Amino acid sequence: MKKKYYLSSESVTEGHPDKVADQISDAVLDAMLRKDSNSRVACETFVTTGMVLIGGEISTDSYVDLGKVVRDVIKDIGYTHPEIGFYYKDIAVLNVIHEQSVDIAQGVVKQSPEEQGAGDQGLMFGYAINHTEQLMPLPIELSHDLTFNLTKLRKSDKLDYLRPDGKSQVAIKYEDGKPVEATKVVIATQHAEDVSQEKIKEDMLEELIKPVIGDYFTDKTEVIVNGTGKFVIGGPHGDAGLTGRKIIVDTYGGAGYHGGGAFSGKDPSKVDRSASYAMRYVAKNIVKHGLATEVNVQVAYAIGVAEPFSFSIDTKGTGTIPDEDIRKKVLDQFDLRPGMIIDRLDLKRPIYQPTAAYGHFGRKDINLPWEETDLF
Repeated sequence: MKKKYYLSSESVTEGHPDKVADQISDAVLDAMLRKDSNSRVACETFVTTGMVLIGGEISTDSYVDLGKVVRDVIKDIGYTHPEIGFYYKDIAVLNVIHEQSVDIAQGVVKQSPEEQGAGDQGLMFGYAINHTEQLMPLPIELSHDLTFNLTKLRKSDKLDYLRPDGKSQVAIKYEDGKPVEATKVVIATQHAEDVSQEKIKEDMLEELIKPVIGDYFTDKTEVIVNGTGKFVIGGPHGDAGLTGRKIIVDTYGGAGYHGGGAFSGKDPSKVDRSASYAMRYVAKNIVKHGLATEVNVQVAYAIGVAEPFSFSIDTKGTGTIPDEDIRKKVLDQFDLRPGMIIDRLDLKRPIYQPTAAYGHFGRKDINLPWEETDLF
């Protein structure tokens, strides 16, 4: 008898309130890095009806017009109509950012990358599996493909009733560890008032769900579109948004572990971000080079200390050589001190805003250094 199990993952569009906040935080980071690559940024964003609040700690030699940064992000997302309740021209931007703590800085700011300490303590994970070309879990890859293409449909004006906010969710059935079919697909999309739910469901099925899900869609796949029956009020007008509330959407959709730290708005001295990217790089290379078909990797740090607190590899019994031998191979090739990770992956660049929607890993639309497979 085949062993069966089910895994669901979700994604959200760039117009979702939490993702609006993430994109603003990363846009602030990118703007700082363009002018001063040594900027220290920890930017948190809160969005609600008619207002954006940005706070946190920043140390930089540059000047950035943060009001313009915020409004440009909101405009690019598509909040360009006053009737939506969140309009880029009319929002109030409140700035309560201050300088980074000198107590943290003394452990991080060093003369050389080799000496640079971790910007915080904590644990970070990476994951890869050979179920997709991108070596990502299938449910999160399909969920991201749905929201990404839902946004493409909106911005192309092919379905002119679509609005910026939206979500997807996909449940995949597995047999003997392999994905075989999508059992359920959910789409929630903000829409104009004067369109029927029947038309929205028909359009979503034919223009989005079937093309994206492909062969995993069957005559038994259950489809739910706008389960409440209406989704006119959305975005930050319908629900407040905060930076860092979509950490499972950002990573592996629940298939891999998560250390709890969010990414957006943090410069790479924060190991929540840089070390998570390094662990994805390690995990993807392990699977790509045939050392395992699935792997979780973990690293941990103590604040102000350069050397990792710990580093471990778990191939869940799929390794072609012992896990400890894989661990040694990785450490022979990759220095996991924070400053060396930053140098190896060239992370002091303004590359972060595009990652703030549709996932940080397994991206098909942008080239990211932690997705390279050149470790071994």
